[in-house]
Amino acid sequence: MPKIVFASDHAGYALKEQLKAWLPEGQDWEIIDLGTDGDASVDYPDFGHDAGRAIAAGQADLGVIVCGSGIGISIAANRHPGVRAALCLTPEMAMLARQHNNANILALGARLTEPEVAKECLHRFLATAFEGGRHEGRVKKLG
Repeated sequence: MPKIVFASDHAGYALKEQLKAWLPEGQDWEIIDLGTDGDASVDYPDFGHDAGRAIAAGQADLGVIVCGSGIGISIAANRHPGVRAALCLTPEMAMLARQHNNANILALGARLTEPEVAKECLHRFLATAFEGGRHEGRVKKLG
């Protein structure tokens, strides 16, 4: 069964919980929740690093990270080898992040993305495979 890691700061907590509950039906995922566990103020880099480490260590296949804007938590996650966290504001961005960039973490901004749009982003992220081919060499250059 594939594993998916979720992490958020306080600003992303509610959206993270909604997305965990909404994983598309018909897909079995083992969910690893790295926190946070409420809306008390925490530091987003801690949770971005935790998600990045989990992906880099092979503890999960894909990840979803959420903070207020999605920017800070994605920067932290991308500090880890083999992590390609993509901040997506639209379902098309989520699809292209997987298809062209082989992104392995979907980053979302809870203050910028309505829950229904975030759900569609997650759906597209999970439903899209890396296209490979002409994109393979480009992704290798990402490190």
